[in-house]
Amino acid sequence: MRPVDPQTKNRPAEGRLSPEDVAFIRSAADRLQESVERVIVGKPDIVRLALVALLCEGHILLEDVPGTGKTMLARTIARSLGCSFRRIQFTPDLMPSDVTGINYFNQKLGEFVFREGPLIAQVVLADEINRATPRTQAALLEAMEEKQLTVEGVTVQLPRPFLVLATQNPVELEGTFPLPEAQLDRFLLRLKLGYPDEDGEDEILSRFEDHSPLGDVEPVLEAAELVRLAAALGHLHVDPSIRRYCVQIVRETRNDASFELGASPRASLALFRASRAHAAINGRDFVLPDDVKTMARHVLPHRLILSTQSRLRGRDTGDILDEVLRRVPVPIEE
Repeated sequence: MRPVDPQTKNRPAEGRLSPEDVAFIRSAADRLQESVERVIVGKPDIVRLALVALLCEGHILLEDVPGTGKTMLARTIARSLGCSFRRIQFTPDLMPSDVTGINYFNQKLGEFVFREGPLIAQVVLADEINRATPRTQAALLEAMEEKQLTVEGVTVQLPRPFLVLATQNPVELEGTFPLPEAQLDRFLLRLKLGYPDEDGEDEILSRFEDHSPLGDVEPVLEAAELVRLAAALGHLHVDPSIRRYCVQIVRETRNDASFELGASPRASLALFRASRAHAAINGRDFVLPDDVKTMARHVLPHRLILSTQSRLRGRDTGDILDEVLRRVPVPIEE
């Protein structure tokens, strides 16, 4: 593991990022990608997007059909980070207290004691999140947004970084509960893995022939490093025109009649942060309009609701969003 550069670690949290800072962020992203790709085959773009979410301390929703590697990707990311890890298997009978923890009376001590639930960890895998009832899903809302948990009036601060990697199957409808908009809006990215190509699937068979390579994955980044890198991104230069470009894209989704519900101000902030992280992991200390366009296709679609007419016409959220991106003027340097 690369040691932390003391000069970078102690750099004041002010001013613009130096080239050394950007180089260190890219190096960390490259190490993480190399580690994850030891297990995940043929998905470099998906892995790169997942790293964007990690650097933003944002949550990821992995949505695809069974067997495409959603859980494996989440577990590999968790093992590549030197973070505490918990897995929650969501089922219809899961209760909120099973996730958050409970206060119980300890007869030996003669007082109530809080027993932590699996949500109190740095990386939480919420497997098949849409199988839990809305009441249990709602137990994640405060934690995902405010990085804290309130149980019976007592508030507990969650460790940093705090990342929720959730998976869901979009095909099965029986015994599932669609995620409400308030829940979807708290995920920075929604990613779809898709099926591998023929060579990639053959590589999977070869790589997993004797044993799972997941067992060989070692942490390549410490939790404190990840928190520090996330804080450093706040000093990456963003031209005011690029910031306004993010706002204009989001506002245009609210004005488009094809959408019943446009993106929220939280979406504007998510797009801004994700674009900044995308620039950094590509070794730049400034954000381009292309960064915004790239991240908009992953940050915004799950926050948008199509109008009835759009659904009847069989239109796709992604296609309409592409039209929005073409309409909004791209800022050009004078």
